[in-house]
Amino acid sequence: MTEADRLAQLAEQEERLQFTQFDNETALALGQQLLTAARERGLAVTISIRRNGQRLFHAALPGTSADNDAWIDRKSNVVDRYGHSSFLIGTQFRAKGGSFEEHSRLDLDRYAAHGGVFPVLVRGVGPVGTVGVSGLPQADDHAFVVEQLELFLSS
Repeated sequence: MTEADRLAQLAEQEERLQFTQFDNETALALGQQLLTAARERGLAVTISIRRNGQRLFHAALPGTSADNDAWIDRKSNVVDRYGHSSFLIGTQFRAKGGSFEEHSRLDLDRYAAHGGVFPVLVRGVGPVGTVGVSGLPQADDHAFVVEQLELFLSS
């Protein structure tokens, strides 16, 4: 898959995976779903869901560390700044022939454009938060979040 193809796929995911509303109960239900799915698969991931800067759900499964918390924070900062998934932003930089690390001009201790954090998008409103995981390779982190959002939003 080319970077252009991947960008189109990532943009389509963001257009499709939107909520009609998002409150604390929604965050808790989504977080529980992610946690259950990760446990069933034996994944060593940290899960975080935020709305307007407030952490509404956080879980760290065995095999994770404080480093995973830091990765989620850095990826979430990218989503908060750009309004798109951390994977989409990293892909945009690569598609232009460079990297986020080389060309973003942002503090890399605070920002990471690696896959795994997706914007919580409310239709007609826009981004209001983030849902993310850390612990797998970046494409797998992203795919897990997208898969779980698809299941959650279809129920």
